[in-house]
Amino acid sequence: MYSTILLPIDGSSGSERAVDRALEFARRFGATIHVLSVVDTGDEPVGLDRKRRDELRRRAEKRSRQATARVRGHATDLGLEATRAVREGAPHRSVLEYATAEDVDLIVMATRDRPDVRLGSTVGRVIERADVPVIAVPSEDGQSVDAISYDRVVIPTDGSDAAERAAERGLKFAEIYGASVYVPYVVDTTSYDLEETSRSVVGLLKEGGQNAVEAVAEDARERGLTAKTDVLRGAPDEELLEYAAGVEADLIAMGTRGRGGATGDLLGSTTARVLRRTTRPVLTVR
Repeated sequence: MYSTILLPIDGSSGSERAVDRALEFARRFGATIHVLSVVDTGDEPVGLDRKRRDELRRRAEKRSRQATARVRGHATDLGLEATRAVREGAPHRSVLEYATAEDVDLIVMATRDRPDVRLGSTVGRVIERADVPVIAVPSEDGQSVDAISYDRVVIPTDGSDAAERAAERGLKFAEIYGASVYVPYVVDTTSYDLEETSRSVVGLLKEGGQNAVEAVAEDARERGLTAKTDVLRGAPDEELLEYAAGVEADLIAMGTRGRGGATGDLLGSTTARVLRRTTRPVLTVR
């Protein structure tokens, strides 16, 4: 399923939390893992002379080399094939360029420790632009490689193309790990005032939701997986967060844009709102 996994790190405690997730995936899929650290040349203080700027870059590059060497060593100890690289530039651009150049199949990245800046950071920009799936690992995650399991996979759907692509990826994960699948659809009460909407329209919304979840569930069952469906009401992000917590999800698989945001910005999407607040890894698919 995945033969080349990219793990961008920046040496922070937040990015370190994605390491074990990436290593576990690499071990499961027999993939080569690429450990990448980017020296952010746009983050230097204004007004530095060239000598001082060069010194700061040398120090940053040294830290990056040490961090990538440490992770590669950990991967090697696990019997994994691993390579490391250090680049300079804007982090999200460097990650995307590296992913393209190395024909990466999957990117695993940590979100930031501060929820309010998670999607203004590198991971948000990578999720928005990457041509391959991205797994965002929240800062609260702290499991070791051997403790990581994927027994329950939540695959929200709204029937959109992006949701269908995410469902295919999520089901593949569930197959490989033998996980149970949970498929929710949320009738968005922030878009429809159900108290003021006619019964016939409400019925159509529910029917559409039921059709969407059953399509995913049927696919899951054809793969030999157990699947449970639910049609919910409310604000989609609120409902999905509560739902994932209720079933103790190990992974959430979502499209980056649904029907309401097919041409919009990731930052305003349900997926972005879930990413800002969830404590669970999220597999995102464009």
